Amino acid sequence: MKQLVLSIIAYAVQRDVDAAQLCKLAGIDLAALKKSHAAPVTAQQLQDLWLNAGRLTNDPLFGLHFGESLQPAALGVVGEIIRSSATVGEALTHAAALTHLVTDECRMEVTRTAKNFTVRLLPAVDYGAAPPYAFRQLIDLLMMMVIHELDGLLLEKIVPQAARLAYTVPDPAEYERVFRCKPSKRAGEYVLVFDSRYWEEPLLTANYELQNLLLQKVSSLPQAAGQHKTLQNRIYNYLLANSYLGVSSLNDMAANFNMSPRSLQRKLKEEGVKYQDIADAVRHSLAVYYISSGNYPLKDVSWMLGYNELSAFTRAFKRWTGSSPVQYNQSL
Repeated sequence: MKQLVLSIIAYAVQRDVDAAQLCKLAGIDLAALKKSHAAPVTAQQLQDLWLNAGRLTNDPLFGLHFGESLQPAALGVVGEIIRSSATVGEALTHAAALTHLVTDECRMEVTRTAKNFTVRLLPAVDYGAAPPYAFRQLIDLLMMMVIHELDGLLLEKIVPQAARLAYTVPDPAEYERVFRCKPSKRAGEYVLVFDSRYWEEPLLTANYELQNLLLQKVSSLPQAAGQHKTLQNRIYNYLLANSYLGVSSLNDMAANFNMSPRSLQRKLKEEGVKYQDIADAVRHSLAVYYISSGNYPLKDVSWMLGYNELSAFTRAFKRWTGSSPVQYNQSL
């Protein structure tokens, strides 16, 4: 939940909102939130955060516009897997399979006919025609992200054939502008429908080798066969999928898995691993990926992985690989 909170705050700041004021109104201690062992944000605090973000930006459709502003890269490793797909259809298939790594509030389903294909969000809880405000903001965010990601993949504006929501939208004209089609209300549905001609469209960012590498990383930890559903594997996948928001602390991860930090530590001990070992494994994989890509200065890699000093990152990287980041980069 901390990752979602930080994303909401970051977008609000882009909209000229004072982060301290927003957090105060939501009952969130901003200074504590920035610490690695911050207490988990409650559901009520998240609800209040959405409400006040909309109020301070004077934007009741905050989640919708948040999704409109995001680029595919904002999804981190999951976004890279989507971007490196060969076609739109393959990208959406991977997106559907990996949605559970981004949120547990809903899953994505993609179906196809000769005339069109449908992207459907399936909520974990059926709220009927009056879902909570925070959930509506999340749905608006996810649906808009689908449209916006397709734009980025094809470098053209995609116009859905239809958009269906389970609730009555508060501003039909704005939803029509953002969705590029007039949304309709249908009980129990959160759906986007696209013309089938887009399905086989090739992506300019296709990269099979990179995608294969990343899929391997999100599919399993280096471990013995038959252990793919362990807690350590689930934690590793979650950390990697959400790496664009930083590596979560033990307390944050325990909150994400609905257990106490002590319980999480105990369960991991039963599997013979510590939380720090998993976090380091994720940092190791990401460090190698970022450096190998050649797109990031070492100081930026260090910062993205949560190191305040480049020297600390250098020591960690040498422990992982036996060479410094500079030496590793020169050997590529």
